Amino acid sequence: MKKLINDPQNVVAESVEGFVAAHADLVIASDNPEELFVSRAGGAVQGKVGLVSGGGSGHEPLHAGFVGVGMLDAAVPGPVFTSPTPDPILAATKAADGGAGVLHIVKNYTGDVLNFETAAELADAEGINVRAVVTDDDVAVQDSLYTAGRRGVAGTVLVEKIAGAAAERGDDLDTVAEIATRVNAGARSMGVALTACTVPHAGKPSFDLGEDEIEIGIGIHGEPGRRRIPLAGADEITDLLLGPIVEDLAVTSGDQVLLFVNGMGGTPSSELYIVYRHARAQLEAKGVTVARSLVGNYITSLEMQGASITVLRLDDELTALYDAPVHTPALRWGV
Repeated sequence: MKKLINDPQNVVAESVEGFVAAHADLVIASDNPEELFVSRAGGAVQGKVGLVSGGGSGHEPLHAGFVGVGMLDAAVPGPVFTSPTPDPILAATKAADGGAGVLHIVKNYTGDVLNFETAAELADAEGINVRAVVTDDDVAVQDSLYTAGRRGVAGTVLVEKIAGAAAERGDDLDTVAEIATRVNAGARSMGVALTACTVPHAGKPSFDLGEDEIEIGIGIHGEPGRRRIPLAGADEITDLLLGPIVEDLAVTSGDQVLLFVNGMGGTPSSELYIVYRHARAQLEAKGVTVARSLVGNYITSLEMQGASITVLRLDDELTALYDAPVHTPALRWGV
């Protein structure tokens, strides 16, 4: 294992320390290292719905990279690929509360769901109104070792962006939750792994792939996909990812969509744009308008080589909210 780390047990703490130092104008870290979370510099915005997300580390820039104006108010990084416990989630919820309630955006993994539920109950007992939206956009599998139902993957970024814009414009908690639910319902994703990733404290790859093999439908923690196949060209791989998305979402001629090609951490942007090129051409051949695009490493799996495709069906309101200004360490436009 070759990684730029010191002690594997200190990876998350040292990474967060460097992250907040680099972006001190946007984010701060909690004072208590036992309840580690990242929140907006300047504290909660009074009268605005707070947005909190989190989960296991190793998916950076998700979630801390999306803390800031127009997206999250706080993010809770757990150990690598392991859910944070309820205590830091509760602390982050308190920090994000501006008096208008807090929305939890939770990827559909058993530990995340249970721990966020517990934190929400504790917050409710302290008088904070909490709602939760669970993201489950992965069409690759219905169940895995980590989830009951579909996994929450790259569509989570779009939920955070669009719901964050709704909160920023002053929508109430019910409305922000409804918009987040609508985004999740209109998004589908599927990924591919070309290589495995190595969790620092494990010291070896999380699964085995032959040099000429790829895994179609992989999860962001290295969970098994739909099938393992010989390495193929980018266009063929793109078709294997996009086909199930289009079928499941029932995208038809005349639809307007956002096309999001996400890197898993170890794939250069040049390759992501090759995937985007073919995915866009295939959608346009079906009469679908690609109205918005996002390409880059936004929800990763450590150093895994691979990519995912997400398609989100848009309407006028969701498009306007996606276009709304955002200023975070990992996503910025309009400001």
